[in-house]
Amino acid sequence: MPSFVHRVARPDDLPVIVDIYNSTIASREVTADTEPVSVASRQQWFDDHDPERRPLWVLHAADDDSASPAVIGWMSYSNFYGRPAYSGTAELSIYIAESWRGKGIGRYCLEQAIAYAPNIAVHTLLGFIFGHNVPSLALFKKFGFDTWAKLPRVANLDGIERDLIILGKRIA
Repeated sequence: MPSFVHRVARPDDLPVIVDIYNSTIASREVTADTEPVSVASRQQWFDDHDPERRPLWVLHAADDDSASPAVIGWMSYSNFYGRPAYSGTAELSIYIAESWRGKGIGRYCLEQAIAYAPNIAVHTLLGFIFGHNVPSLALFKKFGFDTWAKLPRVANLDGIERDLIILGKRIA
């Protein structure tokens, strides 16, 4: 099993972050976007990820000791609902390059996210996952996330109505 490391994303990482995100759209399992997004359209989202409060991390293989290791995935903490009373709650997003899926990056991300949450004053983590995304649901449940809500048929992907499951885990 490969091992991984992460670091805070830099502005020059945004194109590969977008490429990895866009690679998931066609599956209709991971995101509600139905068309590829542009780097420009994701700039504000990128800028909103303050490393001190809501970090955005990029991942690479631990054995890639090149001067510029290849980004093979990313993980972010995002604000939930945007109001001050919810500042202790964050939504997790994990996206993995196609050739690296199923190799343990998701497990690594959840381990790191759960361990790091208290450092950014997060006591509650959420995952918003489509009901038909069985691998992601299983992964989050393996790490102690419980189903906190089911929003039936709220998404329409190519004429198929899909459920959104909100998984939650209390850290502290």
